[in-house]
Amino acid sequence: MILLSSIACSKKDEGVSPVGPEPGQDVVFLPVVVHVIHFGEAIGEGPNLSDERIQRQIGILNEDFRRKQGTRGFNNHPASEDSKIEFILAKQTTDGVSTNGINRINADQVTIPDLGYNQNHYAQYDYWPPDQFVNIWITPLPESAMCLALGEATGPDTELPGSEFLALPGPNDAEGILVNWMHFGESDIDCHAKYGRTLTHEMGHYLGLLHTWGNRDCESNDYCDDTPAVDEPVYGRTTFMGCNNETVLIENYMNYTEDDVMNMFTKDQIARMHYVLKNHTGRKALINSIGLSNP
Repeated sequence: MILLSSIACSKKDEGVSPVGPEPGQDVVFLPVVVHVIHFGEAIGEGPNLSDERIQRQIGILNEDFRRKQGTRGFNNHPASEDSKIEFILAKQTTDGVSTNGINRINADQVTIPDLGYNQNHYAQYDYWPPDQFVNIWITPLPESAMCLALGEATGPDTELPGSEFLALPGPNDAEGILVNWMHFGESDIDCHAKYGRTLTHEMGHYLGLLHTWGNRDCESNDYCDDTPAVDEPVYGRTTFMGCNNETVLIENYMNYTEDDVMNMFTKDQIARMHYVLKNHTGRKALINSIGLSNP
């Protein structure tokens, strides 16, 4: 495995003149817009999730990324720490119009080309500038998709090793995150993914993290030296021995483990995300977005 911190250090400050918070040193805030795509349901019914549930999901995201004590996102593992990355529902649009960061769209009243189930399809309903907002689409999938389709995210194209294994957007693809409405926020659904960790996992991809098993290669893996190597997907809630007779970190957010088990990013994973925030043009611009301040 390649030690990420060494890679990050080798790239440090090369042509970078950050304005505002310094990733890796200060807490950085990223603005999100949640596009709620529904079919005319009343607010709080079906995919037209309530403001409270959406706000609670952003709260969960911050509990996880900030390793907040007294929450499911807290851990005392020596390989983990506070990521110093926090998310805020956008406060204004690029036009200076006040917003609560929740954008409701009745799909029955919008006609778009049928491009299938992909980023472009949902981005056609609405897509805010990706260098100013993290676009999140709550997708109105049928209940039969529960526990089968959770979420997906585009990753950043950087010089970090393994970036080619992320879902990199093509020339005409939208950047952002899709989350099945049934797995957005907390609920009582009959599924292991019901405590809001789908968004935590997908946000990890959006900021450059691979699954812990990477490309299923024991040698390079996810390019984070402090995640024990594993060459197969990690599911469930019971740990096991991975490569080199190391115990797999079952609780890592970048596994497919159950929501009530997930509760940690490692220090190298955090360093990788901060490298992206310093060196990827679009992700770096988020730190100084107009969406972070009141109009």
